Amino acid sequence: MATDSAASAGPQSIPALLARNVERYAALPAYREKEFGIWQSWTWAEAAEEIRAMALGFLSLGMERGDYVAIIGRNRPALYWSMVAAQMCGAIPVPLYQDAVAEEMAYVLDHCGARFVVCGDQEQVDKVIEVQDRIHHIEHVAYLDKRGMRKYDHSRMNALEDIVAEGRAGHHRYGAELDKRIAELGYDQTCVMLYTSGTTGKPKGVVLSNRNIIETSRASVEFDRLTHNEEVLAYLPMAWVGDFIFSIGQAYWAGFTVNCPESAETMMTDLREIGPTYFFAPPRVFEGQLTSVMIRMEDASRLKKWLFHRFMAVARRVGPAILDGKPVGGGDRLAYALGNLFIYGPLKNTLGFSRVRVGYTAGEAIGPEIFDFYRSLGINLKQLYGQTEASVFITQQPDGEVRSDTVGVPSPGVEVRIADSGEVYYRSPGTFVEYYKNAESTASTKNAEGWVATGDAGFFEEGTGHLRIIDRAKDVGKMADGRLFAPKYVENKLKFFPNILEAVVFGAGRDRCTAFINIDLTAVGNWAERNNIAYSSYQELAGHPKVYDMIRGHVEEVNRSVAEDPMLSGCQVHRFLILHKELDADDGELTRTRKVRRNIIAEKFDDLIGALYDGSETVYTETEVTYEDGRKGKIKATLKIADAAIVEPAGQRMAAE
Repeated sequence: MATDSAASAGPQSIPALLARNVERYAALPAYREKEFGIWQSWTWAEAAEEIRAMALGFLSLGMERGDYVAIIGRNRPALYWSMVAAQMCGAIPVPLYQDAVAEEMAYVLDHCGARFVVCGDQEQVDKVIEVQDRIHHIEHVAYLDKRGMRKYDHSRMNALEDIVAEGRAGHHRYGAELDKRIAELGYDQTCVMLYTSGTTGKPKGVVLSNRNIIETSRASVEFDRLTHNEEVLAYLPMAWVGDFIFSIGQAYWAGFTVNCPESAETMMTDLREIGPTYFFAPPRVFEGQLTSVMIRMEDASRLKKWLFHRFMAVARRVGPAILDGKPVGGGDRLAYALGNLFIYGPLKNTLGFSRVRVGYTAGEAIGPEIFDFYRSLGINLKQLYGQTEASVFITQQPDGEVRSDTVGVPSPGVEVRIADSGEVYYRSPGTFVEYYKNAESTASTKNAEGWVATGDAGFFEEGTGHLRIIDRAKDVGKMADGRLFAPKYVENKLKFFPNILEAVVFGAGRDRCTAFINIDLTAVGNWAERNNIAYSSYQELAGHPKVYDMIRGHVEEVNRSVAEDPMLSGCQVHRFLILHKELDADDGELTRTRKVRRNIIAEKFDDLIGALYDGSETVYTETEVTYEDGRKGKIKATLKIADAAIVEPAGQRMAAE
């Protein structure tokens, strides 16, 4: 746990860390941004100057201590600067998900009582204007991109660059006040407020202090020996705690460079150009990249296909051992070196991972096959286990102790214990202060001794001390016959296949498991083109008999894998259907971080679940959907229900023999 002496020994706020970095790394790059195809760069000294001018501009607008400042937009240096500038003023930044619809934004804006909103562009401004008739405490809106903004009412609206210019012009008037407010910032004052994804209900505002962010950043930087020479790509939602820790907390502690891509569409190109040394991505990003690789291999020549599969077999066998510095035979080392020359090296370069020294995935469990694929290429991909309430880090995997089925050992300064119920609890310097305006939820989550209930079920392995997470505690249940039911375990295995984008498994309290499947339109569309299968829509492709045959093959392969685990062999999928639409955050079926909202899906598709269990071969359904412009509509479809072969569990096969 943090001590007062440790607290007093170093900077006690993000603005204080910024000042320290100007002294240490003044001429080194702090931020880069790609715009119009050109990378622009700011040193720590230049970034500090911009941030100070922005803070002075905020003071000129009347920003007070304790104000909440909403920030909405894609990853751009100026939006990161606005968070630090707000902190300098004694205000509290509250980043929001940029892809949230106006109604979702309205809840957060109203709940936090934001007086100021900083928007990335016209789209975000329009969402704020749409809800302003209900939310009367928003006093000023700033925007970064001027395009399309000329004819708006600017009586309570300004371009961010004009606010910065006003700050520069007023530095004599506001400089002393700003210095006073910066000096007042303490270790236990609020650094940021981040809202949970709202998997089971309304998002909660997680209050994180300077102590939470700085102590966590310090410990995690030291754990992986990160330095000011690291390069990171800031592309994940700014409202997500991981982005705040990596792009502000760790970046300011270590002094490394934060690179902002031009757009979501150019992210992969920008990733290759930057070649990050420290990279984080949730499983869906690694799944998407693997899907892209597999699609390209299907279109490759026979020789390239043969080389790929030949050397990937070598990589799977010895790659992780070579990465961890374990003994490997000379012949295998030579084969792997040839594979690196012809396959692994070019593939890592294509993915943008040639320089990755430390890579992490978290947010939800990653499929073991996907995880092992990247490590077999020589990419030091590791898992961490964390939460918004922990300032991210609860457990991490030390180098040389990386496995796909654990999430590592407790992070430095973190204590972890398992309750009698199997639920994981932790306490650490990163433990959140409270849920904003929600004392009841705070008390039910964090006890008087600082232990936090994660809501996840897990156990420590004997011998290694590594934590294994089974599933969300509320999702882990029992089948009708008492066997363990852990849906995420099966879903992750299903999502290893490039053709499967999402899966939702049912079975708690039932005699068998069933599943909804979302196909990946890109992967399956490419497959359909190669097999001369014509289709005109996602719905038509999803219902094609040959697509069902292909998905059945994937489900049955997963069943064979699940049957090998004696504890979870009852989770094999007996029946499945392919959904007629992609699960969508706009329809409330996923969170903004693409986590499945099981309760909403179970309620919304109750008729489909019923058909999976009553022996029906088809089911007619009508589903309400939300279009990009916010309009509502209905999709009508008759879905097929398919059976999948079940494998006798390994233990029972051996007993029978």
